[in-house]
Amino acid sequence: MPRNRNTFSSLTAWRRRVVARALQSGWRRIQQAGAVTAEHPGRLRFRRLGEGTRLAFPQGSVFGEPWIEIGACCIIAEQVTLTAGMLPDLDLGADTVLTLGDGVVLGRGSHVIADAPITIGSDTYCGPYVYITSTNHSYDDPDVPVGRQWPRSAPVVIGPGCWLGTGAVILPGARLGRNVVVAAGAVVRGEVPDHAVVAGAPAKVVRSYDPERGWQPPLRTPAPQPIPAGMTPEQLAALAELSLEELDRLNGLAGPANPPRRSGVAGGAGVPERGGEPGQEHRPGPVHLGEPAS
Repeated sequence: MPRNRNTFSSLTAWRRRVVARALQSGWRRIQQAGAVTAEHPGRLRFRRLGEGTRLAFPQGSVFGEPWIEIGACCIIAEQVTLTAGMLPDLDLGADTVLTLGDGVVLGRGSHVIADAPITIGSDTYCGPYVYITSTNHSYDDPDVPVGRQWPRSAPVVIGPGCWLGTGAVILPGARLGRNVVVAAGAVVRGEVPDHAVVAGAPAKVVRSYDPERGWQPPLRTPAPQPIPAGMTPEQLAALAELSLEELDRLNGLAGPANPPRRSGVAGGAGVPERGGEPGQEHRPGPVHLGEPAS
């Protein structure tokens, strides 16, 4: 009898593995087939959908596409909501309502709700569950439920090169400058100047850049070192196999201008490494090796 139970358990485990593999393989194919691109837009008819842009499957709520322009090489993750207009099937006139520049990244579960115009500049990255809206509830009349009062709307502009951490909220009328960092969970309204770091609810400037004095207050961690120009994928793969001692020896061969450094992996999107920037994802810098071998 124990042997029979073991045989039954083995067959059950084998069936589960087979079913799991089949489901995972099928889901990957569904995701590939359901992704939206310029070549395969499916039912969505955006005013513009740039080359190299991909909306992952499953998408969130998407409507008002004729008034939505999405630039080239954008990454729109799963369950991202993109809407133009308060309701589907409205005539919003001749002008574009929602504009995403080239290279914009919207993390999983993010929402961009454009009843009034929203513009997101090129190369702006958003972590998961970022909420950007041009409309907010009003509560002027204390005798009427808030949800039944007419909302307030104002255009939103997010400059190029910004980073919005996980769970950030951008409210109607917000205008973010160039290369602004928004901390995870921050609630932003009003004007934010170029090269500023904002955090909190309501968000306040906690760090800014001065052309003469640099970042104020000063950054607490050194800038990550970029991958040397010309480095091949094969060379990067070879570096990944080296031990810390071997990397230190290579750094020593590179000369005194490139002191040994160890890189570490910090927390996820919008969560600063200890002593780092609020809301700014820390990316480990690669080892400095000078010019790559030809």
